[in-house]
Amino acid sequence: MDALNAALLVNMVGFTVGIALYVLLALMLFRHRDRSSGGVNLLLLLTGSLGLIWNIGELFVFVNKDFGPSGQWPFVSAAAYSALGFLPSVVVHSVRAGGRSLNWITAAAYALSVFASVLHFSAAFSGSPAPSPIAMQTLMFGSLVITAGLLILGARQKLESKTIWASALLIFAVSGFHLSSGSSENSFIVELVAHQSSLPLALAILYQNYRFAFADLFLKRSISLLLISLVAFGLYILVAAPLLRFHETHDRNDVQAISLIITLWIATALIYPSVHRLAVWFVDSVVLKRPDYSKLQASIADSIERCETIDEVLNTVGRRLTEVLTAERYTYREIDVPGPVAAADAVEVTREGVRFTIPTSDLPAFELELTQLGGGRKLLSDEQTMLAAVALVTARRIDAARVMHERCEREFREQEFSKLATEAQLSALRAQINPHFLFNALTTIGYLIQASPDKAFATLLHLTKLLRSVLSNSSEFCTLADEIRLLESYLDIERARFEERLTVEFDVPEELSGLVIPSLILQPLVENAIKHGISENKAGGCVMISAKLRNLDGGSFAELCVADTGASDRDTENGRKGGVGLKNVSERLRSHFGGRAKLSLEKGKDGMTLAKVVFPVSSTKAEFTRFSG
Repeated sequence: MDALNAALLVNMVGFTVGIALYVLLALMLFRHRDRSSGGVNLLLLLTGSLGLIWNIGELFVFVNKDFGPSGQWPFVSAAAYSALGFLPSVVVHSVRAGGRSLNWITAAAYALSVFASVLHFSAAFSGSPAPSPIAMQTLMFGSLVITAGLLILGARQKLESKTIWASALLIFAVSGFHLSSGSSENSFIVELVAHQSSLPLALAILYQNYRFAFADLFLKRSISLLLISLVAFGLYILVAAPLLRFHETHDRNDVQAISLIITLWIATALIYPSVHRLAVWFVDSVVLKRPDYSKLQASIADSIERCETIDEVLNTVGRRLTEVLTAERYTYREIDVPGPVAAADAVEVTREGVRFTIPTSDLPAFELELTQLGGGRKLLSDEQTMLAAVALVTARRIDAARVMHERCEREFREQEFSKLATEAQLSALRAQINPHFLFNALTTIGYLIQASPDKAFATLLHLTKLLRSVLSNSSEFCTLADEIRLLESYLDIERARFEERLTVEFDVPEELSGLVIPSLILQPLVENAIKHGISENKAGGCVMISAKLRNLDGGSFAELCVADTGASDRDTENGRKGGVGLKNVSERLRSHFGGRAKLSLEKGKDGMTLAKVVFPVSSTKAEFTRFSG
């Protein structure tokens, strides 16, 4: 096969492939039209129609040269070349969709195409061969000028977009130069560029404004068809033609030659799946820059796993999907779903975009909507499957967040109930101390009224002062200094009763005066010492109150002691179990500190009875509350 025949073969194959591609574009256009409006995109319809007219017309002319009657069919050629001349105008029109200031360039491009079409048909009417050289040269120079104008006025467009349509227009300008010469080119590469320049123009139109709408539907199939055509053409040129040259002297029905053609045809069919996968990878990764949806799903799941609230989960998912699907914005709302939502029904494509249901286990469920998808994007099955999977992952995270929130609320309520119960218990214990102490004090005053009315009156004043101090302070905590002052008032009353039989000693360092302790924690111990120690001894005795800090188990603990030199034969175990005051102190310590505090009542080596309270301490009341739960 010589170079001229190879060029003619390229044109025949190119026109056939071009017809297939434009038919595919038309089918996709009508099959996936906007069903809500019932119409099709006029710009794409114009692209498909012009491409079909050009390829069908040229294929008809080429075939007619060998099989049809004599004649050049000038009107068919004029129509074909007119259609080709309008494709650059459609490209400019699609570029103008990205900038309104380019309207006059679009009008100039269409005017140029109309002028070239008039020249083509004028040549056909006059009997001259088509295409008109003047028309092709006009289109060639016009395309160069328009390209320069678009590059200047469309400076804000992305470099990638400008490269696409500028390359398509420049390819058309080169084809116009070749077609205007009217000569047959021996190079099949030049023939391919010249006669198939409509394909780059069509692809530029699709990429400019419809890259998502038809990239999956058209671009993958068209690239696959182009690649498999190149493979078949290459196998014929590089394998079949050289081998068949050795069979030129054989019969035209030579079995070996036919077997070779069939073998290459089968090889082409076997290669097609790999070619299609290559086309799919190219469109997804290079043209659309589409992410790996399995990795995207895992990434979204990992992102929302760190979210703590439902709004945070939904906003995270909305932002990620808005970025991936090139949407303008996202919204979400609560919905009531009567039952489980099937994966096939979870995603709904709307005229504005897409919305999908997030089927949580408990109502309300949620609906997330993405609107104004970029570039006329249409969601295909793999994207809808991804959205359904993301919806399930999101629903499970919301369910987990709800369970966690409910658990936290339950724990908070339990803590509040426990706190209220503890406060109630402490209030009851405190209320128990007040009447008990008041009863003992009134008993002492009653005794003094009979023995010494003056002392009874003075003691009554001490009691009034003491009760005012006790009843006005409702806090569960006080400082050690406040507790010592209250004890002094109480002991003043008891001294009036026991006189010289009762002596008191304090051993409380000044630096511990601000130590925070439970209120009335020492008064029951002092009262117990007087009742069971001093009053049981005819000679009376001494009550000694001391305080110090100790380091136990790596922490700071307060040790408060009340010792007395009263009755030496006192049963400390029975006193601990039967005394109301000691039980009160023990229960209050347990409520505040749990197992970290203790009350002990024991005999010392010198015969003294010691009541000892040990509990963890802190410097402020605010810090102290952490021990009370």
